[in-house]
Amino acid sequence: YGFINTCLKSLVVEKYGEETWEKLRLQAGVQDSFLTFEVYKDEITMQLVDKACKVLGVPADIVLREFGKYFFEFCKRSGYDHMLRTLGGNLYEFIENLDALHSYLSLSYQASFGFVFVFFPQEMNAPSFRVEKNEDGSMHLHYYSDRRGLCHIVPGIIGAAALDFFNIEISMKIVNQTEEEERTGKKEHIVFLVTQNPLFPCKERKEFSSSSQCLVDSEKQIENQLNKEDLEKAKNAIGDRGNSVCPVKKSHWKTLRGIITLGKGKLLRGFEPVYPKSLWIDTKTFCNGLPFHMVFDKELKVKQAGVSIQKIVPGLQTMGISLDQYFRIIHPEVPFTISSIQKFINSQFVFQTRREMMPESWKERPMLELRGQMMWMEPLQCMLYLCSPLLRSLHELEERQMHIADIAPHDVTRDLILLNQQRLAEMELSSQLERKKEELRILSKHLEEEKKKTEALLYAMLPQHVANQLKEGKRVEAGEFKECTILFSDVVTFTSICAQCEPIQIVLMLNSMYLRFDRLTTVHDVYKVETIGDAYMVVGGVPVPVPTHAERVANFALGMIMAAKGVQNPVSGNPIQIRVGIHTGPVLAGVVGEKMPRYCLFGDTVNIASRMESHGVPSKIHLSSSAYQCLKYKNFEITERGEIEVKGKGKMHTYFLIRNKSATENEIMGRP
Repeated sequence: YGFINTCLKSLVVEKYGEETWEKLRLQAGVQDSFLTFEVYKDEITMQLVDKACKVLGVPADIVLREFGKYFFEFCKRSGYDHMLRTLGGNLYEFIENLDALHSYLSLSYQASFGFVFVFFPQEMNAPSFRVEKNEDGSMHLHYYSDRRGLCHIVPGIIGAAALDFFNIEISMKIVNQTEEEERTGKKEHIVFLVTQNPLFPCKERKEFSSSSQCLVDSEKQIENQLNKEDLEKAKNAIGDRGNSVCPVKKSHWKTLRGIITLGKGKLLRGFEPVYPKSLWIDTKTFCNGLPFHMVFDKELKVKQAGVSIQKIVPGLQTMGISLDQYFRIIHPEVPFTISSIQKFINSQFVFQTRREMMPESWKERPMLELRGQMMWMEPLQCMLYLCSPLLRSLHELEERQMHIADIAPHDVTRDLILLNQQRLAEMELSSQLERKKEELRILSKHLEEEKKKTEALLYAMLPQHVANQLKEGKRVEAGEFKECTILFSDVVTFTSICAQCEPIQIVLMLNSMYLRFDRLTTVHDVYKVETIGDAYMVVGGVPVPVPTHAERVANFALGMIMAAKGVQNPVSGNPIQIRVGIHTGPVLAGVVGEKMPRYCLFGDTVNIASRMESHGVPSKIHLSSSAYQCLKYKNFEITERGEIEVKGKGKMHTYFLIRNKSATENEIMGRP
């Protein structure tokens, strides 16, 4: 399911940032988000783990261990905290009951998944755990899984659970790694050696170290109060707890006080059950009270069965028949032998009836599954299977033409079916909401992309701050700029070219030229005001005033002359020629109109810049006197043209800009 992939994404984003996740998922070729209850292929998770190792440059075992730790915290935040805490009172019990948790979760999600690899697809098998106590207090954890190479997640999760729930630090080392042939194929079998050390809270450690004499006195007082027999039992109980995998959270004194009931001196933890000399229940009552149970021997021969299972599987009424003829083991994935069952004696077992052995009336119904525990009866050399029907909903009950009355009144399966029916409805609603949320997220993402495209188009037409004011419905006031530099350019003999060419050729020529010029505006950070026909107008120092406005426009002009050489004249086939004129002075700038608004410049500076272009020379950059004054000490090579007659302005002293002495052609053109 998507839960585990969502967890992996959360880990990467939280520790390494959104950019790392984006890079990782693109390399893995997976989507950005995952639905919690949606089934995804195992390959997606494997790809994400593999790419995480490469992108982060971290070995797989470290990545998986860290993921295991984070996954534990992620499960707690996702609402599984209380469920996990109640699995056992110590680490041994916690691990021992993991398979039982898998079984419960499969009822809710209608799939086989586990705490370590929660939410894998239904056709996949969840991992299994078997734990063994050692005399020195350590444990051997047996881990079985169809998925190879993911065993390093286990130390991360188990270690985090041990520290959080039981306040102990553990170390896990692989001591054996094999592949075992099981009914469903090869399984990876990893054996971990688990060693642990208690972690006393700081306050209790101080109390423990500073009050050793007090403990001695307390022990003497206790010894005087207890008789020898009770004292011996108390010592044995303390010794047992010292070798147990149960974490020691209390100080020595608190442990003793918990063992002894003050006053009578009776041992609370020395409980020993009392059994009757003979079993006070008759066979008929037993089989009716436990309607779903079976007893079988080492050869799998049925010795006893409950009345309800006999009703469903009539073949069980023939005592001595072989159990594996009528049932197959669904979970755990082990062969149907006594030795295999004993190996997983602490696991919950799921049996499924064989279709070919069922009565004719069951042929069209789904097969019945039973879930329960195995108990080995050493004196009888027989196995007791205490079980209940494995039913997830009322629909499954009806499919098998069964009724609530078929289940014993004391069996909580009755309540579970009814409660789970409601839970499944809630999960379906939650799944629908999650899908709608994902659809809205995708639509929002697309909307944001379209918004960026619209803004980019708007910012290409108007200055950004002006466009933002217009979007907010504000009035854009005209602004006065005391000094800026304006450039005009046009194509030499453009009228003649238009007369001899098709319109499409003119459009292609101008587009080729303007694309080159537009790129240069970005390189030199000047503002493109407008284009009219073959005329191209830019300004430096507007709309954002900068002291280097003249140098920017001058470098842009040099780039225009170079770029024009790459545009072909459609008539002659030679490179086109352009005239460029530059003038520096004050202007007034503002937005004109409401429909297709334009950001325009007003003032005599605009007129003079236009005159510099119209009175210019092909392939030359014509400077006014004020533009020359701004550039003469800026490392540009400039030659004097002299005094010329300018229409409407009289005589003016002008100059030609030749080159930038300190910049290369690549720098001018913005090439690497």
